[in-house]
Amino acid sequence: MLKPCLCGHNKPFAKCCGRFLTEGKLAKTPEQLMRSRYSAYALGGYGDYLLATWFSATAGELTAAALSEKSVDWQGLEVLSSEQHGDKATVEFKAHYLEIDSLEIDSLETDNQEPNNQESSSLEADNSQLQTLHEISVFQRSAGRWLYVGGEVSSNLNR
Repeated sequence: MLKPCLCGHNKPFAKCCGRFLTEGKLAKTPEQLMRSRYSAYALGGYGDYLLATWFSATAGELTAAALSEKSVDWQGLEVLSSEQHGDKATVEFKAHYLEIDSLEIDSLETDNQEPNNQESSSLEADNSQLQTLHEISVFQRSAGRWLYVGGEVSSNLNR
């Protein structure tokens, strides 16, 4: 049986965020884009996708290599609200993660296949504490494509 997608939907990765990360499909809604970006961060290795879905005027000096690095262990996603007005939208969410003091990544499967069980990845966390990233993300549709513009972020809000 296939595991549900990392974004929290009960669909298999290939039929959910995998369509965007590995097949190059375009997200039809800002929420789809936000969920696929969460999955890209959670899996690591998808910096090209993250950069391609970032509004170029706000991407600054970001690089695909830097965005591909897996620096935290994402644990789950809660979408709190999603609003769209024409070509502008916001998605409010909470993403839960373990901040890792000592992170060893011996082998992460990011070779455009369905994600493996996270237990099979070799992540070791010492003194990890569950953290929450609360963000209201802003999206802009440009030439028929939704792009991440930026967001208002707060950490460690009550769950």
